[in-house]
Amino acid sequence: MSEIVKRYYDGQVDTEWTRLENPYRRFEWVSTLRLIDEYFPAAGHVADIGGGPGRYAVELLRLGYRITLVDLSDRAIAFAREKLAEMALRAEEVRCGNARDLAGLATSGFDAALHLGPMYHIVEAEDRNAALRELHRILKPGSPAIVGFINPWGVLRSGLTEFPDLYADYETVNQLTETFVQEGEQRAFTEAAFITPPQAVRELRDAGFAVVTRAGVEGFASGALGPVTEIAENDPTAYEAIRRLVGETCEHPAYRDCTEHLHVVVRCLK
Repeated sequence: MSEIVKRYYDGQVDTEWTRLENPYRRFEWVSTLRLIDEYFPAAGHVADIGGGPGRYAVELLRLGYRITLVDLSDRAIAFAREKLAEMALRAEEVRCGNARDLAGLATSGFDAALHLGPMYHIVEAEDRNAALRELHRILKPGSPAIVGFINPWGVLRSGLTEFPDLYADYETVNQLTETFVQEGEQRAFTEAAFITPPQAVRELRDAGFAVVTRAGVEGFASGALGPVTEIAENDPTAYEAIRRLVGETCEHPAYRDCTEHLHVVVRCLK
């Protein structure tokens, strides 16, 4: 994970803290919490790797979990420490770190983990494997983790409404039909890895994980940022129904492989 990514997130701390309040981005929050409720143990020590300013860490602490938060961005970590203090919440540890080397975290020291960010930005397959093996190392045998990926198949669809001008360049959008990476600073994002669901599953298994399930976190609403925003503003009751249905159906085979963000639930094999 490069300095380019660190610099990007150093400048996005406030945006990352509030991102999940957006009606469309809220679907990620709803689906993730549903997966936590379904697959995580009722209590224990959770590693939040790549947790940024701590939005999920706060919620997990409120749910009674012990939390260790690790992120590449020192500004995000400083923000998380301030927020936790402000809310009178105490994590076990909040520290800067790189997902490829979690040497400060104990081997087999965690009952579960969130890994929602690192795989978005590690462009070399060897480095992604290193990050996943570190995740494997810190988990107790049989413990679950939720690993997030940017899914190019979902981006291909959401782009129709979010960046339609890009489709004038066939060679560029055609890359979204398979795994690819973009290195360096790009026009709309930073250095990133776009991993198809089959490739994500292969990489997780290669790192020693058993795949339990996968979820398309935007569900059937994937690609509908504009309509969802309008419905949320004009008909809150309808929006709440959509939000609930997205969470309840995010693992449905019709949706899990075609959303921008793919969450794979795995268990650690030892």
